[in-house]
Amino acid sequence: MGVPDQLADRMSMAEQHEYLRSRFSRRTMMRGGAVTLGAVVGGAFVPGATARAAVPTRSTAPSAQKVDGRLVAPFGRHLAYGNDPRTEMTVSWQVPVAVDKPFLRIGAHPWDLSHRIGAEVRTLYTPAGVGASADHTQYYVHAKLAGLKPGRTYYYGVGHAGFDPAEPHLLGTLGTFTTAPAHKAPFTFTAFGDQGVSYHGLANDALILGQNPAFHLHAGDIAYADPSGAGKTADTGFDARTWDQFLAQTESVAKSVPWMVSYGNHDMEAWYSPNGYGGEEARFTLPDNGPDKKNLPGVYSFVHGNTAIISLDPNDVSFEIPANLGISGGTQTKWFETQLKKYRAAKDIDFVVVFFHHCAYCTSTAHASEGGVRQEWVPLFEKYQVDLVINGHNHQYERTDVIKGDTVTKKLPIGGTAYPETEGVVYVTAGAAGRSLYAFTAPDSYEGHEHEVDAVASFVNTKDGKVNETVAWSRVRYLNYSFLRVDVTPAPKGHYTTLTVQGIAETGDRIDHFTVARRAK
Repeated sequence: MGVPDQLADRMSMAEQHEYLRSRFSRRTMMRGGAVTLGAVVGGAFVPGATARAAVPTRSTAPSAQKVDGRLVAPFGRHLAYGNDPRTEMTVSWQVPVAVDKPFLRIGAHPWDLSHRIGAEVRTLYTPAGVGASADHTQYYVHAKLAGLKPGRTYYYGVGHAGFDPAEPHLLGTLGTFTTAPAHKAPFTFTAFGDQGVSYHGLANDALILGQNPAFHLHAGDIAYADPSGAGKTADTGFDARTWDQFLAQTESVAKSVPWMVSYGNHDMEAWYSPNGYGGEEARFTLPDNGPDKKNLPGVYSFVHGNTAIISLDPNDVSFEIPANLGISGGTQTKWFETQLKKYRAAKDIDFVVVFFHHCAYCTSTAHASEGGVRQEWVPLFEKYQVDLVINGHNHQYERTDVIKGDTVTKKLPIGGTAYPETEGVVYVTAGAAGRSLYAFTAPDSYEGHEHEVDAVASFVNTKDGKVNETVAWSRVRYLNYSFLRVDVTPAPKGHYTTLTVQGIAETGDRIDHFTVARRAK
């Protein structure tokens, strides 16, 4: 039901969207060839509907007959910070069928919850003919909270008519979250990319929960409902139901830890909206302080303690997978530099961490390095002394030496310390969260099993295609499932504050560790 292959190969995602809009008649849509994202809004603490219609825009999802709410339990709870993590949090969840009057309760104690706070429902309908599934309607519910107190732990419950989490027999369904502190304090966060649904993904989640992170960063390729990942309606194997499995899998962590996502190539689900992010906008509520909410909903920033986190969308600059290449018209890079200037000038922010999907520096035999990222953003990483860059895309763990100007400025052995103010930037690929693994051209080299190689054969994706290169910056390589743990330790003004970065294997073993240090403001 998509764009013919011979046309799709020559068309951008937006062009495919317009093609489909012009091709589908109302009669065709009635037969189920359309994909629609609708929104129903209600209650306090919730802004107006932001969900946008998918392709084609005139269709609506079939009306759903509501069932007895006593027979339906919410699932797939996931949290996200608002623009100010000290005072704002969004609680999101899913219900398997349409329900009446969804709501949230919140309080400082499980026995003292608030009145019902109305929630927003975003309904995502995927009919037969789109991908591998039959007609499927998904109901995503969001409650955006503001006016919270910094550094406070809250209890919350989600429900609907007939299912009230304040009832004694449902208290076991309550969750908790903790807002960011008002001042500098030690904290831990975790990160990875490319998870999907698998035993390995579940195992990594269990280990991550044990790290007690303040938040988690998911650097793109979230659920893999679209396994092809080209961002085209011709992609095969798409199954919207994969998201149901993914959100159920991650709930053990995401119901208490803000799960902050950025978007990768497998998250461009071309059937939803011109940029392919209509489905993501139904499922997630992210900070809306980015440059272009319409085209780049996964671009945003937030501050936790002394650390600023910036999420970018490399689909906008990717030469390798160009479905959304140039979609921002350069506004993303301009916004990014403005954010870097602001954070470097802020008196309370010491570290700047950037996460996104495609790698600036990686030696994987699958995707290796993205020339668009090197061209657009690496000069800004270096100019503003970004402290750590976290990527996915390549399904393995790899960590560079300290890099500036595409060359190694300092070897960074396991256990070493980097000083970004004077030396350069360290890049970590943490893309082994659960999907099938890729390969290296050089042998593994990780903590306790070091095999140093100073010349590694690789390539970079450019606007003219793949260009081979031999690199000296690949310091740690580990080809198995893993994730990243980062411990942030503030310090008095003038003393060294640190990021202690560890690669943790699915087995629980440490495969890498290093420190990033800079003088505290």
